[in-house]
Amino acid sequence: MRRLGVLMAYEESDSTAQSWLATFRAALAKLGWTEGSNLRIELRWSAADPDKIRTFAKELVDLRPDAIFGQSTPAIGVLARETRTIPIVFAGVTDPIGAGFAANLAHPGGNITGFTVNDPAMGGKWVLLLKEIAPRTVHVTLLFNPATTVPIQFFMPSIQAAASSFAVEVSAAPVHAKDEIEDVIAAQARNPGGGLIVMPDVFNEANRELIIALAARYRVPAVFYYNRFFSEPGGLISYGDDRGTDRSLKGVINLKTAKALGLQVPLQLQQLADEVIE
Repeated sequence: MRRLGVLMAYEESDSTAQSWLATFRAALAKLGWTEGSNLRIELRWSAADPDKIRTFAKELVDLRPDAIFGQSTPAIGVLARETRTIPIVFAGVTDPIGAGFAANLAHPGGNITGFTVNDPAMGGKWVLLLKEIAPRTVHVTLLFNPATTVPIQFFMPSIQAAASSFAVEVSAAPVHAKDEIEDVIAAQARNPGGGLIVMPDVFNEANRELIIALAARYRVPAVFYYNRFFSEPGGLISYGDDRGTDRSLKGVINLKTAKALGLQVPLQLQQLADEVIE
């Protein structure tokens, strides 16, 4: 019987995270690993809570499993500090080299490996798409929680370069709790031409329904990164990897949300999208 630790970044009730977990278990089964027979999975749900991440990471390491699978940069950061011997495999880490988890992509070294699909140039794409779908945008705010996000410096050069080319001002809006989100979005609504970039962050993912609802209430155009997480529940536009299907970069536009915001989506932008939600 092999023991596998799994540290999920989301709430147990999250349907998308549950679908990922089901895919993960099915893939293990195809490889001959059957729970209850030759495999035991120690599963923990951190709900994007830094305290829970630390608690569960230590708990899993103390169980001395044969390997640990973890999601998100914060989770892997804690696991890396807890053990240098147990093999760790990650997903959802934006910059494993910058975070110190790997020496390089070809030869990670150490006890940590995994995969990443994000590219620093994506930041510029978010600015471009926001400007195309909401041409009156003149300033954008980056929404993130410093305790749970990837280092925003990874995306900042491309964000700043794109913003400069469109004469768009960029500001950062770090939040530390759910009840701080509304103030950030409301502030963008008070100034004409405000827009929002919802940064890659398990905190943002855990609070996606609130962010989408507030953006709609205050009529603030927002661009998101994970398609299934944000566009399907009503987010305006997204560009990033779709973990539910493959590792390619995808673009999704929600026309219903655009109409509610009074935005006319250019036909060319619709044609570029991998999916248009009507």
